[in-house]
Amino acid sequence: MDLVPALEEPLKKVLGPPTAKVMAEHLGLHTVGDLLHHYPRRYEERGQLTHLADLPMDEHVTVVAQVADARLHTFASSKAPRGKGQRLEVTITDGSGRLQLVFFGAGVHKPHKELLPGTRALFAGKVSVFNRRLQLAHPAYELLRGDAEETVETWAGALIPIYPATAKLESWKIGKAIQTVLPSAQEAVDPLPDSLRDGRGLVPLPEALLKIHRPHTKADIEDARSRLKWDEAFVLQVALARRRHADAQLPAVARTPKPDGLLTAFDARLPFTLTEGQQKVSKEIFDDLATEHPMHRLLQGEVGSGKTMVALRAMLAVVDAGGQAAMLAPTEVLAQQHHRSIVEMMGDLAEGGMLGGNEHATKVVLLTGSMGMAARRQALLDLVTADAGIVIGTHALIEDKVQFHDLGLVVVDEQHRFGVEQRDALRGKGKQPPHLLVMTATPIPRTVAMTVFGDLETSVLDQLPAGRSPIASHVVPAADKPHFLSRAWERVREEVENGHQAYVVCPRIGDEEVDPKKKKSAEDEAEKRPPLAVLEVADQLAKGPLQGLRVEVLHGRMHPDDKDAVMRRFAAGETHVLVATTVIEVGVNVPNATAMVIMDADRFGVSQLHQLRGRVGRGSAAGLCLLVTEMPEASPARQRLNAVAATLDGFELSRIDLEQRREGDVLGQAQSGARTSLRMLAVIEDEEIIAEAREEAAAVVAADPELRDLPGLRTALDALLDEEREQYLEKG
Repeated sequence: MDLVPALEEPLKKVLGPPTAKVMAEHLGLHTVGDLLHHYPRRYEERGQLTHLADLPMDEHVTVVAQVADARLHTFASSKAPRGKGQRLEVTITDGSGRLQLVFFGAGVHKPHKELLPGTRALFAGKVSVFNRRLQLAHPAYELLRGDAEETVETWAGALIPIYPATAKLESWKIGKAIQTVLPSAQEAVDPLPDSLRDGRGLVPLPEALLKIHRPHTKADIEDARSRLKWDEAFVLQVALARRRHADAQLPAVARTPKPDGLLTAFDARLPFTLTEGQQKVSKEIFDDLATEHPMHRLLQGEVGSGKTMVALRAMLAVVDAGGQAAMLAPTEVLAQQHHRSIVEMMGDLAEGGMLGGNEHATKVVLLTGSMGMAARRQALLDLVTADAGIVIGTHALIEDKVQFHDLGLVVVDEQHRFGVEQRDALRGKGKQPPHLLVMTATPIPRTVAMTVFGDLETSVLDQLPAGRSPIASHVVPAADKPHFLSRAWERVREEVENGHQAYVVCPRIGDEEVDPKKKKSAEDEAEKRPPLAVLEVADQLAKGPLQGLRVEVLHGRMHPDDKDAVMRRFAAGETHVLVATTVIEVGVNVPNATAMVIMDADRFGVSQLHQLRGRVGRGSAAGLCLLVTEMPEASPARQRLNAVAATLDGFELSRIDLEQRREGDVLGQAQSGARTSLRMLAVIEDEEIIAEAREEAAAVVAADPELRDLPGLRTALDALLDEEREQYLEKG
């Protein structure tokens, strides 16, 4: 982060090309500064031992433990037919659990000499299961010998940093490399303003780097962590505050709807009243649209809270004020669906320029990549001539050929599917920057919103419209209780007999080519079977438990016209059961569908399951969601599914989701390098730091937008944004 000559020094020069190459390829570390910011994941006390009982499967781990016993076995094998094969089994212990290490062949001699009972060492390798016992095969190890000058006391109390490592580079080798570059930490330029650092009692950056890598006490680690968390939170929030500040300087056309125009005509024919939440959020949006600076608003709403209605009214207001509005959807299925439902909601108000169109009417056009040439040409023409006030489309809207007469508002649906650069590309289509409304149905905890979407103001819709039914969710343990699965299919038949429809969701399509050259790894073999696939499951259901019902399939590799036809038949009630991949996750709206069975539910994330579940119970009949899994009761996957079944509160689930996944995954969805550069900050735990950093950042940027008086901060920002730009280029 700190671009200073000593810290810019390439690792190649300092550590030699072979080590530097592994660090660059496997850990993304290129300079001395990068390596100093590669913090320990945790610390082992030499006097204490690791909990072997809690090791995660299939992960690369580093443990400190003591050898309990070592036995050398000989055996016959194809390579050593005369019983000359050798296998060394070493049992290590931490006092509570035991772990087996295995070495084979010529690799047994060194460990056989060195790993004697009572020896302590660091062991690193991948955890696997053999004969129902955890083991590490051929682990790397480093003996912990007290140096002669070390007394027993310092040895026992010393903290050993354990670094995020890879099979190619063990934690202790990374530790040694860091010892080599640690003196350079003295030259790190501090990005925090002195007043902020002193006011919060934070240690200077060089001291923090020293303490994080070579702590003498646990208090050292705490000091370093609080300081480094502040760095990350503050630099990131300054970047976002500057983006907000720059946006606020841009001019925009104020868009105020005329009193008796399209919006008034639309509202007059609504068959229901808007919820309080919808009215409140609409007011926030209309207030923003009426200013001469571009609106940048994030609209979060639970599945089915009526976001589309709020967005449509904003688009109509802009058309009323003489502008055009564009809605960007992440998939063709969703763009077609939005187009259909908006045209239905508007009725003759969507028939601008046609016979029978209303006097206030405008045209609503669809623009997607797979449209025929003639339809596409007509849509493009309607946009240039301003015949079309509203356009709904996929990424196709961003292409160079697409020209608008006067683009006033951009609505982006399901933000996490679009990068910042795509938002910007569409915003560049306006003569002046258009207003921007970003929508997401994935509930985002407040701090993540501040971190990922920190350049946007936030509105939340948390009431469900009247007439929405609750969804009952249950876990179906197919392996423990197969009769529960049979009952699930009976429930689907009952729903169909009552005039309703059902979805069955699978993780895979099933027409994937299997590459014969690809050897199966031991882990693949352990995953006893591949995830269930749409094509196979649909076939089995149609011939088996759902025989006699009309079953169709829907997945992303179908031709767009076929997809559309399947969706139309399902929406019209001609199909009873739709077996689909997650293409139905976002925005698909069939009020008559009341049941959903999710196969291999453990293969989906918490937020994704919540999104999928939101497709049922959209009408007046109650919804039912069955989460089918073969995972055993005590597994983390089952606990995750139980959490989803236990609550319909998306914000609660998104917290659970975040706690279970690494933040990087969640922030990575923002598709922007800066957002994934969090190494120390934990978005859920560090809510206070993020909120305070946001305030401090806003104050600093308001007083000194160019950061002229804070060269250290400017340097850190350049490094952060450099990383962001690099990531854009890689995404190409």
